[in-house]
Amino acid sequence: MNLITLLFALVAAPAVLVTAFFAVELLAGLRPIALLGETSEGVGAMVVVPAHDEEKVIARTVADLKREGGNLRVLVVADNCVDGTAAAALSADAEVVIRNDPEHRGKGFALAAAREHLHRDPPDVVIIVDADCRINGRSLLALAHSAAATGRPCQAINLLAPDLSAPPMVQISTFAFLIKNLFRQRALQRLAGRAHLTGTGMALPWPIFAGADLGGSRIVEDLALGLELADRAAPPLLVEAATVWSPPASQSGTLVQRRRWEGGFLATALKTAPRALGRSLGRGDIRGVVAALDLCIPPLALLFTLNAVLFLAGVAAVASGAALWPIAVQMAVGLIASAALVLAWRREGRPFASGKTLLRLPLYVLWKLPMYVGLARRGAPTEWLRTGR
Repeated sequence: MNLITLLFALVAAPAVLVTAFFAVELLAGLRPIALLGETSEGVGAMVVVPAHDEEKVIARTVADLKREGGNLRVLVVADNCVDGTAAAALSADAEVVIRNDPEHRGKGFALAAAREHLHRDPPDVVIIVDADCRINGRSLLALAHSAAATGRPCQAINLLAPDLSAPPMVQISTFAFLIKNLFRQRALQRLAGRAHLTGTGMALPWPIFAGADLGGSRIVEDLALGLELADRAAPPLLVEAATVWSPPASQSGTLVQRRRWEGGFLATALKTAPRALGRSLGRGDIRGVVAALDLCIPPLALLFTLNAVLFLAGVAAVASGAALWPIAVQMAVGLIASAALVLAWRREGRPFASGKTLLRLPLYVLWKLPMYVGLARRGAPTEWLRTGR
């Protein structure tokens, strides 16, 4: 093996491994997770809605939650709002906590304020739903029952509402959200016995909520919370009987949304994945290795970009005298991952993105490249921002 072949193989190996595991997750996530047993209405649950300047939607959200949830209580935390969020929530008959602390902004701080308020009369289960999300009564009941029955944090399937009339870049982003929050969550539950918390549509038994590090100003406090709870032997559980829907953002809002979430995810993953992988390998913990590998998978567009750059580097290496086998392995793994992605689209992705739109994936990657350049230069966003709708 000549030096150029060895160097390219070493450089390509991590990306090939991650891409291969991405394909494994897609294939493992094609089948639904078995549902838990029958639900019961005997669980005392509180729906907590952290809200920052959500006057336009909060009354409808509260009304929907109270109608769908039956006797579930609803608590809105109006966090550093400069509009009428609190008044609109009160008019819809929600309990309201008003929090004003500009120096400490973030969803985690809002949840901590809810916890302090609830300490006087704690519910059995706390269900967290974002202010612009929609969730039906069956899903609320399934989350409450699952959290109470298992004593574990529970996560609904968190999806963006499909819209085939939306611009292609929005459709692809919505489809990428489906891949991350449905297929890969299923696979993680099936292979590692746990899922990620995604920030909305998650239920925590009161003892866990009462003692959790809620994240403060971290942009992906939900991801960090799930990792922390897994370390404390309370790994989150995916509840496939529950689905929470978020509205799709506009094309410009989609970039803001992805910059906020993907930037936070990459910062958290870079910090935690290597340590988790090393610790799991040292313990011989196969499920821990699977969970750590999942954290190593970058967002879909970035994974596509990495493989494209490596392919070009491989072509240059072959032209300089390297052997063909490293680039052949990378191409084979890439083709398998692409085929798995098509299978996922055919199985459940067609309402989210048309086949014609999906062919524009390379353009989607180019559309997001400036975002990744900005993240590399400035790092992840640090403020809790509303997404343009």
